Amino acid sequence: MTDRRILLRRIPDGTPRPEDFEVAEAPPGPPLGPGQVRVRAEWLSLDPYVRALLSGRHFLRMPQPGEVLPAKAVARVVESRHATWRTGDRLVLETGLQSSAVSDAADAWRLHPGHVPASTALGILGMPGMTAYFGLLDVGQVRAGEVVLVSSAAGPVGSMVGQIAMLKGARAIGIAGSAEKCDWVRRVARFEACIDYRREDVDARLRELAPDGVHVFFDNTGGDLQHTVIGRRHLALGARVVLCGLVTQYNLKEAPPGPNLGVLMASRAKILPMVVYDYEHRREEFLREALAWHGAGRLAFKEDIVEGLEAAPAHFCRLMRGENFGKSLIRL
Repeated sequence: MTDRRILLRRIPDGTPRPEDFEVAEAPPGPPLGPGQVRVRAEWLSLDPYVRALLSGRHFLRMPQPGEVLPAKAVARVVESRHATWRTGDRLVLETGLQSSAVSDAADAWRLHPGHVPASTALGILGMPGMTAYFGLLDVGQVRAGEVVLVSSAAGPVGSMVGQIAMLKGARAIGIAGSAEKCDWVRRVARFEACIDYRREDVDARLRELAPDGVHVFFDNTGGDLQHTVIGRRHLALGARVVLCGLVTQYNLKEAPPGPNLGVLMASRAKILPMVVYDYEHRREEFLREALAWHGAGRLAFKEDIVEGLEAAPAHFCRLMRGENFGKSLIRL
């Protein structure tokens, strides 16, 4: 039996194209060493931060041509020489974009029975959900009655941020890139409002929806939206800007100039970075609350699924063009 994997053919120039990657076949890996497992992927995650890795501006290592693209997976152990994991166990771990992998499972955690469907372990009940949870509650320090503004509100992080905000008694306003996405954010994820930045005047709409400013701006995009929210004085006194993602920059060769941050002085606002890896030791804390919300039907989520590893390059390119709707996943 051969394995399939997605290799980086060349560093993308601007927005990635399918020909920047290749589907390769390889024989199964070598025999396991002590402390290793062999896993077969069931679900693979596509994430925008991978494009940041390919730009060389991420703090994690930059992949090189010929290497397997990074990706987290829901995978089943098919062979084990590990003290903890046994054949048949289902884990969430870094495997790369490939059908099978050998790992020391140092980053692995067990799939919980509450992960229904299992793909939620890569979305609202996985890294994106943890990012939203700790980014809003620990970094953003949201309080009941506050206004939370979320960019990329239809994505797995953004949609979770708004729903957690409402569960904690705050108001949630989203920003998304189409009428369809905004409709889902309002009707299904139950945000108070959602602004279509492609068709609406974000500045004017924010003055209508939050005339006294927003208390937490959870920013997943950077770029013009960030300039509008900060530069046009939409931050309330003592506001917190949670800097989570800069997806508008990932396809650029050079980082663009930032906004004039002098306006932060008037609002006494803070810009606070969010890095989810800092909270790995608190995963169980997140899962206890998030699994209870999910089990009670209080969390909506949207998935953008394609079948088969060979579909991954085109699906990743769609993600980086902003054409995805929900969490981008590969089902094997």
